[in-house]
Amino acid sequence: MADHLIQTIRLGDWEVVGFVESEFALDGGSMFGVVPRLMWQKLLPPDADNRVPMRTNLFLVKTGRASVLIDTGLGDALSDFDRKVYAPLGDSRYDAALAAVGVPPHAVSHVIFSHLHTDHSNGAVTGDPDHPTLRFPNAHYYVQADEWNDAMHPNERTSAVYLHHRLQPLADSGRLHLLAGSGEVLPGVSVIKTGGHTRGHQAVVVVSAGERFLYYADIIPTRFHLKGPYVAAVDLFPLETMAVKRALLADCCGTPTIIGFDHDVSFLFGRIVPREKWLEVVPVDSVSVPVS
Repeated sequence: MADHLIQTIRLGDWEVVGFVESEFALDGGSMFGVVPRLMWQKLLPPDADNRVPMRTNLFLVKTGRASVLIDTGLGDALSDFDRKVYAPLGDSRYDAALAAVGVPPHAVSHVIFSHLHTDHSNGAVTGDPDHPTLRFPNAHYYVQADEWNDAMHPNERTSAVYLHHRLQPLADSGRLHLLAGSGEVLPGVSVIKTGGHTRGHQAVVVVSAGERFLYYADIIPTRFHLKGPYVAAVDLFPLETMAVKRALLADCCGTPTIIGFDHDVSFLFGRIVPREKWLEVVPVDSVSVPVS
C-alpha cells in the first residue's frame, strides 16, 4: 500500500511522480452507481453523511526535456459551495509536493486533462474562485474538443461539475490545444479518447524505453472499480465505460504495465494481476519522497 503522499517510479528513461494533491469526501452512491451500499460499504466505509474518503492523485511525468502534469485536481480556488460538495480535508498540497520534487509551477510545460470536472481541472487555477489566475503560467494545455465544448456549455446534469468561468483562463492563455480523438501529444506521451465518464473523457499513455504507464482516470478511479458494473453514477455513458474497462483489463492484466489511480486512498501506482476468481491490484516498487 502507498502510505506516502508522494511516490516516484522509474519508467524506462523517465520518472513518473505520483502525489496526493487533496483529500476529500464524496457521496458513496455517486462513486458506485448501481452497486448497492450493502456491497460497496465493505470496500469504502461511509461516514454519517454517506460520504466515502477520496483523494485527487496527480501524476507528473519528468522526461528530462518536459514536465508533463496529468490532471490538476481540486486546487485551492474553492467556493463555499465547492467545499460543501467535496468536503476537502485540509489544504491543497500543491506547493509542498511540487517543491519536494523540484518542479515549481512555472516549470510545468504541459498539462493534459482527462476531463474537466472540478476535481480534475480546478487546480489549474488559483486565487479568488470568482476571478482566478493560472497556476501554471507557462504550460500548454491539452483536452478533447468535445470535452471543452461540453464544459463551456453545461446542461442541467453537468453544470455543477463544469465551472466554465474557471476554465476560461486556459483559453485566454493562448496555449489551449483542443484535440480531436486519440493521438500523440509529445513523443512518448499519447491520449486515447475513451468517452464513458464524459463524452470527451480521455486516457493518457506514457511509454519510455518499452515500459508503459496508463492513466485511465475515472474509468477506473480506484482499485475497487475493476469490476465491470462498478461505474460511478455520474458517468454519462456507463456502457461505454464498461466496454473501455473490459478492453483495458484484457490489454494490461498480468503484464508489467503500471496503472495510476486518480482517486484511490491507498494506491497511487499499481499493477493488475489475475487471481483464480478475481483481479487484484498489487503495489509497484517506488521511492517515497518526504514532503514537509
